[in-house]
Amino acid sequence: MLIYDDARSQLRECAPALEELASAMGLGGLKEQLSQLEEQVADPNFWGDPAGSQTVLQKIKQLKDKIASFETLKALHTETTELIAIAQEMDDETVLGEVTENVRQIVQRLHSLKLSTLLTGEYDGKNALLAFHAGAGGTEAQDWVQMLYRMYTRWAERHGYKVKVIDYLAGEEAGIKSVSIAIEGANVYGFLRSEAGVHRLVRVSPFDSSGRRHTSFASLEVMPEIEEDNEISIDENDIKMDVFRASGAGGQHVNKTSSAVRLTHLPTGLVASCQNERSQHQNREVCMKILRSKLAEIKQREHLEKIEDIKGEQKEIGWGSQIRSYVFMPYTLAKDHRTGYEIGNVGAVMDGEIDGFINAYLSSGL
Repeated sequence: MLIYDDARSQLRECAPALEELASAMGLGGLKEQLSQLEEQVADPNFWGDPAGSQTVLQKIKQLKDKIASFETLKALHTETTELIAIAQEMDDETVLGEVTENVRQIVQRLHSLKLSTLLTGEYDGKNALLAFHAGAGGTEAQDWVQMLYRMYTRWAERHGYKVKVIDYLAGEEAGIKSVSIAIEGANVYGFLRSEAGVHRLVRVSPFDSSGRRHTSFASLEVMPEIEEDNEISIDENDIKMDVFRASGAGGQHVNKTSSAVRLTHLPTGLVASCQNERSQHQNREVCMKILRSKLAEIKQREHLEKIEDIKGEQKEIGWGSQIRSYVFMPYTLAKDHRTGYEIGNVGAVMDGEIDGFINAYLSSGL
């Protein structure tokens, strides 16, 4: 049946890409590593070292997840190919919707797994913490933060990742002054670490009655979520803690007690705040996690030997430090200034289609 020809053609194109992916992932080596680690778990003395055993179990889970991601994709490819063959033989058009969705998923997952083979950093497999901050410009910049927040939330939804709001400070008239979120899923930090920096918006302002063109800036911090790390230890004497009453968009996060927490790491000046947990203790725990994550990201990025070497210097959120520009007027264009990658459909980018930028950065080796 002709209605299945396009889907069948796409599946044929994916077949060699799947074999290339298995080679790029080192699938055989991953299975061998998994087998060796499972042999360690079977050793009666394995549980004698609690810390070491947890490390091994974590590694086993990571390997199983990687192997399963490929095998699930390959199985879906095989099942969809067989489904098309049966549908054509039975002259059945009723499964066209299922076939089309399966092919879409196969193409998307294949692309994501290809990208994951470029992730080699120490923390690339971890969840990510994102912190958005408005630059100078009042309502304009705060509205831009809200647009970026939506963009990354949509990107996460497209990839099946979970998003959780940690801290939220609404703009005075519109938009968001600052917001921190956690995105949970495989390799999230590896994909999003390239998005850290200053983002520039050029458009005709909806808040300007004269219809003038405005340039706005917002910064994005991207950090690996660090639960516990022997190399990232924080001295309690280096922490200043402030508590305040929480407030959030629409009132859904407002508390009647001062449960929101702000922690300042005195040696570096790094700040973390959280107001979305139920208690002051829980908010403090999240803040400590954010501080560990910030310190880990800076330590890795600046190739430092010790946490004590971190100075905590911050770039200005403005001209000269932007990584990407989003232009809505007089033309439409989103362009990354590091890789040169650009796309004219800026509306699609704002709707979460940023994989092209991520791929270009990872492929460039920057």
